[in-house]
Amino acid sequence: MISAFFTRRRFLSRTCIAAASTLAAPRVLAQPAPAPWPARPVRIIAAGPAGGSADIIARLLADQLAKEFGQAVYAEPKPGAGGVLAVTDLSQAPHDGHTLLVGVNSLVSEVPHIVKSRLDMARELKPVAELARSGLVLVATPAFPANNLAELIAYTKAHPGQVNYASYTAGTVSHVLGLQLNKAAGIDMMHVGYKGSTPALTDLMGGHIPLMFDGMATSLPLIKAGKIKALAVTTPKRSTLLPEVATFRELGYPQLEATAWMGLWVQPDVPAPVQQRLRETVLKVLAQPAVRDRLQDIGFEPAQPRDPQELAASLRADYERMGAVLKSIDFKPE
Repeated sequence: MISAFFTRRRFLSRTCIAAASTLAAPRVLAQPAPAPWPARPVRIIAAGPAGGSADIIARLLADQLAKEFGQAVYAEPKPGAGGVLAVTDLSQAPHDGHTLLVGVNSLVSEVPHIVKSRLDMARELKPVAELARSGLVLVATPAFPANNLAELIAYTKAHPGQVNYASYTAGTVSHVLGLQLNKAAGIDMMHVGYKGSTPALTDLMGGHIPLMFDGMATSLPLIKAGKIKALAVTTPKRSTLLPEVATFRELGYPQLEATAWMGLWVQPDVPAPVQQRLRETVLKVLAQPAVRDRLQDIGFEPAQPRDPQELAASLRADYERMGAVLKSIDFKPE
């Protein structure tokens, strides 16, 4: 009986201690599960006009993402102010990953230097993935006497102050490349800035201006149709889209090497799991042969699989480089 008594006391003591520990322990509430994403239709803002490169790529991406997510995804072009209006639209949307943006890297590397805006583009945008890339091409009106870069340089030296070149916007890389060629080749082409590729190319085809540095995506159809001619490309290697056209590097002007890339962007504070799922799905879509073929058809080459940190680093470097060049010519934003 004594043994049973002490056994019972030990049992009661342990029970009381366990109960006291339970009462003393803080209550841990179950954490709510993350909300499913996407939970509603996803909007992709295209930083450019309807029918432009950003719009075409945004629509292609939207079609494929809708299949992957089982949710409606649609593209909406937003032209104006070099992309500032599109970024403003993105910044004002809910920061939950249901609004995305497709636009070129110049939104961060060039636009802040050439357009006055209250937005800090680098703070408003975070690159999720590179979608496609393209170089620029120096094109000429068919009647222009030069058929290659050497002939262009010789002709310009023989006609000082008489040769103009167009850019699609003053202060962009299409403007800066002409300045760099002037310096490297010892020539004096005069710059004429336009508001977009379309009006500049129209004047080029009409013979109103002889030369232009333009994006390959917008010039390629006109080159193939014989309406303009290509003299050199800015890509590191010859483009698969224009394999017969030499690069500036192989012609002795490596400083004119330049590549633009189209990216998918989000607000920086979109939840990390959403950003990760979005990136993984986009990379899966870009690996599809039909998507790669379509991008090539519109003048783009496959993207590089750089991660967001690498993309951000390249944007900072390009921003500093463009700023230094524009400062050297005392360029003032509009």
